[in-house]
Amino acid sequence: MIEELLPGTVVAVEAFGQDDDAGHLPLYPQEEALVARAVAKRRREFTVVRSCARRAMEKLGVPAQPVLTGERGAPRWPDGLAGSMTHCDGYCAAALVRLTDLASLGIDAEPDGPLPDGVLESIALPAEVALLRRLGGARPGLHWDRLLFSAKESVYKAWYPLTGQWLDFTEADIEIRVDPADPRSGTLHAALLVPGPTVDGRRLSGFDGRWSARDGLVTTAVTVPRT
Repeated sequence: MIEELLPGTVVAVEAFGQDDDAGHLPLYPQEEALVARAVAKRRREFTVVRSCARRAMEKLGVPAQPVLTGERGAPRWPDGLAGSMTHCDGYCAAALVRLTDLASLGIDAEPDGPLPDGVLESIALPAEVALLRRLGGARPGLHWDRLLFSAKESVYKAWYPLTGQWLDFTEADIEIRVDPADPRSGTLHAALLVPGPTVDGRRLSGFDGRWSARDGLVTTAVTVPRT
């Protein structure tokens, strides 16, 4: 599901379902230490998504190694790689790419259901609320508020490795575009409302990505190309 949203240079590995015998790889000791006191659900998601990441490393020809966390919980990838991970109930995914092919990327998956009460008001700009209203009126069968949230998560995951700085939900204005041939998929653009990162000597003013909503999941992916 995530892979179809990403360019061919990106390797994505997914895991579906809730069973504990999903064939995931065991944690490294350094990873074990990060979830030593975690509840069972958190531990399982942590384990499965890192199993996906290590399988992605292997597909890129990179020796499998621990995925530890840095500041703000961001994953620390092997030298020369950019990546992103996501998990929600019944689904985990990791995507990796060589830094020679992309400067950064972010992926996110969410259950295709409405956001909890009060969340939209804390993440959305007035223009985005108006956009969701129009989209919902034209295509009421999709939870556009959840898609907006997912898009902002993917934007942040692509932003942080390039800047090392926090990006508030209200510091990126998301435009969601629908594919006329497949109204449950499309593209997105995030206009950055703060100074963007510099990539290969060029200051970026926004990020682009893609989205999909099917099989009970909303998925988004943002990629930052090299210039």
